[in-house]
Amino acid sequence: MENRILATVRVITLIAFISLPVLGWAAPTILVLGDSLSAAYGIGIEQGWVALLQKKLQALRYTYNIINSSNGGDTTSNGLERLPAALKQYQPAIVILALGSNDGLRGLPIDAMKNNLMQMAELAKQSHAKVLLVGFLIPLNYGPIYRQQFEQAFKDVADRYNLPRVPFLLENVALHPELMQADGLHPNATAEPIILDTLWPYLNDIGLAK
Repeated sequence: MENRILATVRVITLIAFISLPVLGWAAPTILVLGDSLSAAYGIGIEQGWVALLQKKLQALRYTYNIINSSNGGDTTSNGLERLPAALKQYQPAIVILALGSNDGLRGLPIDAMKNNLMQMAELAKQSHAKVLLVGFLIPLNYGPIYRQQFEQAFKDVADRYNLPRVPFLLENVALHPELMQADGLHPNATAEPIILDTLWPYLNDIGLAK
């Protein structure tokens, strides 16, 4: 009788172990909040750096699921509107905050962009998510003062909240015409692995867990 009870306990334990994912033991989530540069604009979604990041994580046996909440044309203001619901729905372990390029290209006020980034960083931290801040640069024709203030805003937010910061997502791509689409603003499929290589060290340093 005792042996039957022990056998039954072992079977129940095994079933429970196998059923953990079904019972809600989901893999941690990485939430990417970005614009067209993260949404694989003009190329197949599977070719974008976010999809390539998911493949890289799987190859390295990380269990993260990636939610790509990136919309073409979004500004930091749009991201701030969308982030609370995304945090509530996905409860991410990591937030990759990749917004601001459209603020700069539209010449929007730097103070407003900076404030939006700070609020998003605060919201993510309040939800116990780690944050990777992605920075951007804008073309020379916007003038040295605006360009300097734009770049400095990302540095200030990163310093204030002690966030790892990618200085420029398109660092190894933007000045290479063969890696850009015809509009000169969006990378082509060949560039996407390079973008991932630029971002990866900063994400890795944030403390990925297996």
